Amino acid sequence: IRHLSKTFPNGFKAVDDVRFQMQTGSLVAVLGPSGSGKSTLLRMIAGLEIPDGGEILLTGREATLLSAKDRNVGFVFQHYALFKHMTVWENIAFGLKMRKRAKAEIQERVTELVKLIQLEGLEKRYPTQLSGGQRQRVAVARALAPQPQVLLLDEPFGALDAKVRVELQEWITELHEKSHVTTLFVTHDQDEAMAIASDILVMNKGKIQQGGTPLEIFPLFITRI
Repeated sequence: IRHLSKTFPNGFKAVDDVRFQMQTGSLVAVLGPSGSGKSTLLRMIAGLEIPDGGEILLTGREATLLSAKDRNVGFVFQHYALFKHMTVWENIAFGLKMRKRAKAEIQERVTELVKLIQLEGLEKRYPTQLSGGQRQRVAVARALAPQPQVLLLDEPFGALDAKVRVELQEWITELHEKSHVTTLFVTHDQDEAMAIASDILVMNKGKIQQGGTPLEIFPLFITRI
């Protein structure tokens, strides 16, 4: 990300000259309070918001002006955004069908992902028949189905209770170790960022104010544990 900026029509500068680089295969957290610009940053990387200035490079390829569908980026929203009229299997298969993949390929990929998210036997259920944690797993699987080069998670555990959040944090860590997909997630929860990410970018008032490993950013907190 090079000198990325975004100001909304009301004059609010959500993202202000943001610069950072992620290693391929890494899992990085953007940590900051509400209104700090985290979600806007994520939406620009996904192609859902147009920046006022700056550049976005994905695996070295200029992507700033590419449409969302041409970026090969998976996006997981805080409130799942699953299709309520579709089953678990149909939700996960959706992106593959839109890309007109072969039926055999879709069947193989969805079967693989259902096993990965540990929801075997629930393929025919609808979102309303699942728990919040299960719905979030399906949302992640749907984003991973087209094999994106980057996975973006926008406050993925914010709508869940504490116990389920901890379980899903552990699951995301295990999932990343298996998939090795480059992952960027935003959170306002310091403990969550420390538990999951290999590196943390601290964002406030539209700027990245600090970056480093959890130990570099929170040395005193970690040494007390």
